[in-house]
Amino acid sequence: MDLAPVPQAMMNLNTFDLNLLLVFEAVQRRRSVTKAADDLGLSQPAMSHALKRLRLRLKDQLFIRTPEGMTPTPRAEQLAEPIHRSLMELQRTLEAEDFVPETADRGFKIAVNNSAAIVLVDTIACDIALRAPNMRLAIVPRGNLDVAAALDLGSLDVALVSQPSPGARFSAKVLAEDHCVVAMRRGHPLARGKLEPGALAAAPHLRISSSDHDFSFVDEELQARGLKRTIALDAPFLSAGAILTQSDMVVIMGRRVAEALGRAHPIEIAPLPCPSTIQRSVMVWHSRFDDHPAHKWLRTRIVAAAAKW
Repeated sequence: MDLAPVPQAMMNLNTFDLNLLLVFEAVQRRRSVTKAADDLGLSQPAMSHALKRLRLRLKDQLFIRTPEGMTPTPRAEQLAEPIHRSLMELQRTLEAEDFVPETADRGFKIAVNNSAAIVLVDTIACDIALRAPNMRLAIVPRGNLDVAAALDLGSLDVALVSQPSPGARFSAKVLAEDHCVVAMRRGHPLARGKLEPGALAAAPHLRISSSDHDFSFVDEELQARGLKRTIALDAPFLSAGAILTQSDMVVIMGRRVAEALGRAHPIEIAPLPCPSTIQRSVMVWHSRFDDHPAHKWLRTRIVAAAAKW
């Protein structure tokens, strides 16, 4: 019986060393041949040789050495997402269907906003360390991270943020809801009696530059009264406690975060003189992981940690 001719694309794939895709992904992710070699357990000469073979096969330089590291060419940028996605799909295909946390040896990367970092991360980390001792967690700040792109690429497994799902291809679950308050140093003049809108507007405000919550509703409420806040300083949350305790600044933030701040610094909390919008903490992940056993287990532990919030 005659065999059907093999398509040319398949013939090329048959002679392509798929290990070179791991080399591509490692250099793309680390932007360093040395660090990529360490990740793959290769010597630097072996890594350089593999990269040379890949360049010849794809007929492109792929990565250019610059002071900032190995910068991808347009061709490499075009290949990055489909190669990463394919490798992730292959890894999931080869993984055992059942997930046993007690013996699982794998890693997860979670991005967190201020709220989650302050009141949730310790519970998540301790719970997972107890239940899955060989699991490796990388918890990074939400900051200016492009969450949608990172979830698409698989360089991020879960994000704990304040916004709902960034697109139809993502899944989301609300972990907690909170209201906003005004935090200030203990003994602050505004801590005595009911806080009025005029006094809130006149006070110097600290604005948390690392927050992803939207507090514009306060400005809208004040504007309706002919008032405007004075933003005296933008600073990250890590500086907030020291700044508040040494000044007359006030800051608007979620109640749970303010209470956590008050456990470390002499901080007082006052209700806002206007209705507060609901501040949500949301867990977001790519929907392709909805039924993945290990990923489902991770999300279950995060939900359990949030229930104690």
